[in-house]
This record gives sequence, structure tokens and C-alpha cells, in this order.
Amino acid sequence: MLKPRSTATREQVNLDGIWRFAIDGAAGPEPWNGPLDTRLEAAVPASYNDLFTDPAIRDHVGWVWYQRTVRVPRGWTDERVMVRVDAATHEGKVYADGVLAAEHIGGYTPFEADITDLVSAGDEFRLTIGVNNELTNVTIPPGTVTISRSGRREQQYKHDFFNYAGLARSVWLHSVPPVHVTDVTIATGVEGTAGTVAYTVETSASAPVQVKVLGADGTEVAAAQGGNGTVRIEDVRLWRPGGAYLYDLVVEVLHDGEVVDSYTEPFGVRTVEVRGTQFLINGEPFYFTGFGKHEDTPVRGKGHDDAYLVHDTQLMEWIGANSFRTSHYPYAEEVLEFADRHGIVVIDETAAVGLNLAVQGGLTGRPHDPTWSPETFGEATQAAHARHLQELIARDKNHPSVVMWCLANESSSAEEGAREYFEPLVKLARELDPTRPITHTAWLGATGDNDLIADLFDVVTVNRYYGWYIANGDLETAEQYLENDLRGWIEKFGKPVMMGEYGADTMPGLHSVWDVPWTEEYQRAHLEMHHRVFDRFEAFVGEHVWNFADFATSNGIHRVDGNKKGVFTRDRRPKGAAHMLRARWRELNGRKPPAR
Repeated sequence: MLKPRSTATREQVNLDGIWRFAIDGAAGPEPWNGPLDTRLEAAVPASYNDLFTDPAIRDHVGWVWYQRTVRVPRGWTDERVMVRVDAATHEGKVYADGVLAAEHIGGYTPFEADITDLVSAGDEFRLTIGVNNELTNVTIPPGTVTISRSGRREQQYKHDFFNYAGLARSVWLHSVPPVHVTDVTIATGVEGTAGTVAYTVETSASAPVQVKVLGADGTEVAAAQGGNGTVRIEDVRLWRPGGAYLYDLVVEVLHDGEVVDSYTEPFGVRTVEVRGTQFLINGEPFYFTGFGKHEDTPVRGKGHDDAYLVHDTQLMEWIGANSFRTSHYPYAEEVLEFADRHGIVVIDETAAVGLNLAVQGGLTGRPHDPTWSPETFGEATQAAHARHLQELIARDKNHPSVVMWCLANESSSAEEGAREYFEPLVKLARELDPTRPITHTAWLGATGDNDLIADLFDVVTVNRYYGWYIANGDLETAEQYLENDLRGWIEKFGKPVMMGEYGADTMPGLHSVWDVPWTEEYQRAHLEMHHRVFDRFEAFVGEHVWNFADFATSNGIHRVDGNKKGVFTRDRRPKGAAHMLRARWRELNGRKPPAR
């Protein structure tokens, strides 16, 4: 789905700001059929949970309602009028003056409502958006809704981050011409000193199409006629990690020789390849340094915030990180656009986190329900996963910063049924985008000996917590476990191996001269132990610390005000380990250290 842009033929109105707000049941049986009867107002974009002091709102399970009046610009008389919701976590409905115009399931990808026949140019209308935060065994991510003894609806979920909900990203009113560009796909290659740009353009109706490629200075460097083809850029400037260069593909739709729609899609020319045990960008070995992150900030929850985007990126540059994974869901498009412009490498992950009932069995020692079954995660879950994967790739396929798709986080990949679940999804991902490698992160219970799906992927990504959940406080034993574990993956599959998560909860300001868990010294020693092991393997291609910053979770006796594995606090203050990482990563500068 193309992101709305202002062009010579398109306009957009940003609808961010303060909206009327009510939880379901507090504003009548059909809140969309009139002015919302509430004294509450909520900010957009933001999760609603932490905006208010009422626990009934923070812990609400079900629908909430946002509403505001919107005026359609008077110049849009002959245009299609669209409402775009960048994200509604986890299900959304759009009403224009009480009429349902669109609905969508999936909390981290956008959807649109065509309201052309419901509104008039120059007039106001009432825009109501419902958002439902319920998770079930057929949503991505999954969860379960239960009824407590007191009759309250409660949400359980398997992922270890707070289930923030609401309109966490922007809402737009935008126009498109009657005949317009609906999709653009770009794939790039390199031939000597030239770049190749294969493009495909889809339109709302059959019409002539022409394209031109502009350099960063606006100079035309290539052009072509037709809705698909390949153009060549001589003396191309490549998009590189840490050295971004972007071109613009300007697509124009014609009628009787006149341009009736124009859409510009930025892109970078670069190649990505897995060869043997190397991960290559532009034919050069690349070593990932960085983090698993979260869209998580005080008050806003998962609400996108440009100030935090800029500051977080500055902290990543300061520490020497060259990459991050969008754990555990697609991030706001603004994040990827920023990464495109600044040469930051991204592993783009679906929201498939929590497909693992073995975790509970492993923690409690009790038998667990099978993860892969019609009653738990079966064909319906797989279909939801496939839809989410399609929407993710459709949204992010043209971003040069995205070098790999991650299909899931810590699924039960060593359990019977895992291969039957994932094999069709792997096939789908390769059909949708044959240009990028794919991966999935393996949890602690999956090893090179018992994992059933690692051979399906291009890169083996493992999440490991030796020295924390296993051998806590015993780094000598943890080091032996980790070395044996990584060796098993490398010898079994002969693929590049990287660490998707490693880390230790750390309370800032807690210190000790011994290896005491939760201290800043232990976090540093814990990470240094991992680095010693990483540097022993030639096939090891990257390290992503868990996590960039502390983040909110649900309540639990193993969590004190959220997950404290951040190298930075939730308000972005560095812990001691940040300085150690800075010294290591700035020296590595994206290059694999020689195996020792």
C-alpha cells in the first residue's frame, strides 16, 4: 500500500491532534451514529493506556472510540477522498457520518477507507474510528481473552511487552485522482558501475504510464515508458550502510498526453545476498551491530514520536550501532524512511510473537498444550500470519534500509507441526519478494539438534540468555553453553548465524565488585562474555543486544517496572554497558573481527 504523499496531483491533510475518546459501553450502543458522548479526549498518535489515570481505561479489553469532525478541502470536488489509518492496534473500523467505510484486522500495518461517496468537497463530516485491542489464537500476535471471577474481561498474551492499544500512528485525509497509481514495486541491481532499476507500476484503471529517475539533486538520470520495465543508471551512487544515497522514481499516469497523476517513490540502489556463511550488502561482507528495539516511550506507549526517532537514532550513531530489528512488529513507516535517509540497516519483522506454548511448559515444568494444532495455532492462525506478511512486504518492499524479513520471533520451532506451519509462509515470502533473505529467531528451547525449520531460512538467528535465564550469575558456565550452542547451529546448517537477542536485566545505579545479576557491572560482563564467543566463529555475522532501552511489560514478579534489559533506560540515559558497546562497535565499524 502506497504511503500518501503530496504531489502535483495529490493532497493530504494530517488529522493528528486531540480527538474525543470513550471506551466501549461508556458512550452508548452505537457511538458512530452521533457525536461521541464523552468528556474524555485523547492524543493521536499515542497509545491510550497511559494517557489517563483511570485503571479501567488502562486495562480495558475491547473496543474504544475516537471521533472528530473533518472538513474536506473544497478543491477536491473531482477527486477520490480517502481516510488512511497508519495503524489501529489491533483491529480498526472507520465510520464517516455513521456509515462503516472500512475495517481491518492487524495492529501494525495501515488500511484505507474510500469515503468519496459519503462526503462532499468543502463540507464537514464526522469521522469515528473504533479500535479493538483483543488478541485471540487467530490474531497476530496471539492471545486469549478470559472472564475473571468479578466478571471483568481480561487479556492474556505470550509476548513480554505491554499490550498498548489505540491509534499509535497518524491518521490522514488524502486525495487521489480518479485514475491513479495504486502500487509501485522497485528492485535494484548493480552491473559494474551502473545500477539497474526494475519497476512495476499498478494503476486504478488502464492508462499509459511513464517514469523517470531523479538523482538527489533533482537531475534526471533515466527514463522509460510503460507500466513495467528496467532502467539503467550510469555511474550509479549506491545506498550503503552508513552512507545513504537515494534516488526518486517519479511515476506519471497520462490521459491524452496530459499527466493526470504523479507519484514519487524514493529508493536506493543496493544488493543484498547470502553467500556461504557471509551476509553481503553490495557484494561486501556486512556485520550487524545494534539492537532489538521497541516502539515504547513514557506516556505515549507505542505512539510514534519524531523527537524520540531522532534522538534514538543519534544514540545508535553515538554507540556505533549500524542496524536494528523491528522487534516484534512492523514499526511506523517514518522509522524506515529515516533509516533509508541515514544508512541504517533494518531487519523487518512481522508481529508473529508468542507462537510458542512450550515457553510456559519450560518455565513451569508442566506439560503444555501443543503449539501447532487446530485448537491452538492452526490453519486460521497461519492464514492471519500470511495476510500480515503480505501487508508487511507490500508496505516496506521499496525501502533500501530493509535487508531481511524476519517471519516470526521465538516460535516453537522444535515442536512437531512447526515445519507444516512455516513452510507455506516461507514460500509466500519468497514469492512476494525474491530479492531479500529471510530469517526467524529461534528461542532457547530450539537448538541445532532439534530445530525443524532453520534449513528453510537464509540466516540462522538465535535468541540466547545464558548467564541470565540459564546459569544466572555464572558467566563461566554460560560461556561454555553459548559456545557449544553456536557451534551446533553452524556445523549443522552451514549458514550465517547471528544473535537476535542477548542481554541481562539491569537496574541503573546498582553496583557490585562481584558478578551480581541486575548490577551494571554484570550487564557489561555478561555482554563481554558473549563477544568473546562471537569472535571465535567465522560464520557469525551479527550481534543485536536485547534491548536498546528499557520498556513496559505486563505486571509480573519477574519484572520491576517493566523489562530492564535496555542498554539505555526508558528515558534514554546510558547504563555502563553502553560505553563498552560503543568502544567495541565503533572499532568494528560493520566488519567481522577475525575469528580467534
